[in-house]
Amino acid sequence: MSSKTEHPTKERIIEAAERLMLEKSFHSVGLNELLRTVEIPKGSFYHHFASKEQFGVEMLKHYSSESVKMKRSYLLDSEINSIIERFRVFFETGISNFQANGMVCPCLIIKLASEVSSFSEPMRETLAEGLENWNRVIAEALSLGIKKGELAPSLKPRETALLIGALWTGSVQQAIILKSIAPLVEARDHILSQILLPA
Repeated sequence: MSSKTEHPTKERIIEAAERLMLEKSFHSVGLNELLRTVEIPKGSFYHHFASKEQFGVEMLKHYSSESVKMKRSYLLDSEINSIIERFRVFFETGISNFQANGMVCPCLIIKLASEVSSFSEPMRETLAEGLENWNRVIAEALSLGIKKGELAPSLKPRETALLIGALWTGSVQQAIILKSIAPLVEARDHILSQILLPA
């Protein structure tokens, strides 16, 4: 079988699993349920993945990669000239998506972080790498804002990116618990008014 034929099946398994695990959890989605969803035999699954853990690593890498592309589209590749406005649109889109998703967790990284980090070191490392890639995009956007003369030169891109990432991720977790957009709105407003200091 050629790699061109194999690749879509692997992608299909991963994408189906992402949808299932956003609704449920890593442990609650059994292999049989996943196979029924994708409509493939068990042998096809083990042709692509040596174990459920290795599958989890691949799934998280795929999800993280797509998430980083999305963040880059808003913060680095956007046609909007203002860096601060790019952040505003990014946050407001996140708030809208959270509402549209029924105020349940919209992010697989956040959803699975506490569940898988305690039992799988390879999956924890993949999650950590994903967070680092997110922070790197934010730091690049901040550096660009400083270079364009829009953000204060005293702003430290790396440290500020970590702060923004932690604040936004924490607000998502609170919003899930409270089933309210209020924590997201507060985080957005604080980041835009108190952290992204204009030059």
